[in-house]
Amino acid sequence: MVAALLALAAVRAVTDHSPNAPAVTGAAALLLAVYAVGPTLPPVRTSTAAAALWLAVVMVVWAVLLALTPLGVWLAFPLFFVQLHLLPLRWALPAVLVTTLVAIGGFGWHTRALTVGTVIGPALGAAVAVAVVLGYQALYRESEQRRRLIEELTAARSDLAAAEHAAGVLAERERLAREIHDTLAQGLSSIQLLLRAAERGIPPGPDTAAALGHVQQARQAAVDNLAEARRFVRALSPPDLEAGSLPAALERLCATTARSAGLAVHCQVSGAPVELPTPHEVALLRIAQSALANAVQHAHASRAELTLSYMDTEVALDVVDDGTGFAPDAVPPPGSGAVAGTGFGLAAMRARARALHGTLAVESTPGEGTAVAVTLPYPEPAAAPRPTVSAPTADPPPEQATA
Repeated sequence: MVAALLALAAVRAVTDHSPNAPAVTGAAALLLAVYAVGPTLPPVRTSTAAAALWLAVVMVVWAVLLALTPLGVWLAFPLFFVQLHLLPLRWALPAVLVTTLVAIGGFGWHTRALTVGTVIGPALGAAVAVAVVLGYQALYRESEQRRRLIEELTAARSDLAAAEHAAGVLAERERLAREIHDTLAQGLSSIQLLLRAAERGIPPGPDTAAALGHVQQARQAAVDNLAEARRFVRALSPPDLEAGSLPAALERLCATTARSAGLAVHCQVSGAPVELPTPHEVALLRIAQSALANAVQHAHASRAELTLSYMDTEVALDVVDDGTGFAPDAVPPPGSGAVAGTGFGLAAMRARARALHGTLAVESTPGEGTAVAVTLPYPEPAAAPRPTVSAPTADPPPEQATA
């Protein structure tokens, strides 16, 4: 557009036999050269100051062309777009206004009259240029916002898929650990007890030596396989419980929460620690994780107290925070669609406690914090199966009593 308008101004000056046709042609050629060279200079493309300096030179040459011929007013329209493109908006709008006034004044000076058309033409061109550029910038910002939103959604979906995969792996590990502990390990323990009873019931003698040897070999195989099964259970237990006891895992959880979320968590243990089955430790650890996550994400708490209490017949875990609180009765059931992501954490905690014959209570009031308390009874010791052979009436040795 700039090249065509400059060529038209030069041709009109020559064909109209204007006395300053050489000057108009020279000014048009100079303006075209300056305008074409500017975008090729690296500073103009990278520096606002250099771009403003180049634009000032263009405007000076254009002002000279406008002083020589009224046809130079046509160049104002493309220059509006250049100013709005190169300069910040707080500078571009005054530059457009000054260019409009110069165009109106220069054209009026040549025509010796300031008519309505002389004023409306450049002003309307400036308004159209500003509206087009501002509209394009608004569309560009919206497009960039949508692009960033799509990238965030894609990243969040990937993180969610990874988290769901990790949660599924951990859940399957826990399930396998429970199955091995409750079936294979318990069965091998029963076989060991039965073989021990059979070994003690076989009378010594040369006729029974071979049978006694086979029983001893079978019992040793049961002992070895029981140790292997227990090793599998330990290997399949949650990673947080692999390196130590439940109190140590809870202390690590509190420390990690404090570092990552900025929540001041105080962890304390009450009573003499009791060795709990893996399902009990996993349930208490997961409930603690969920309660602290709720304190950070939903309650926006600044401090929390976590207490693990070993009592005579049960173990209790209490998590108390000073967050915003909520009305427990107003929490929608999971999957109701009232609020996305609500209700599932509490339902999962209750399900874990209920699966181990325990209870979970939530006490909260808006503005007064939240208290989560879970209580699990100690598992009753499994009764040893009755041997099918006669067992001695004497007290069993410590190995049999504790197996």
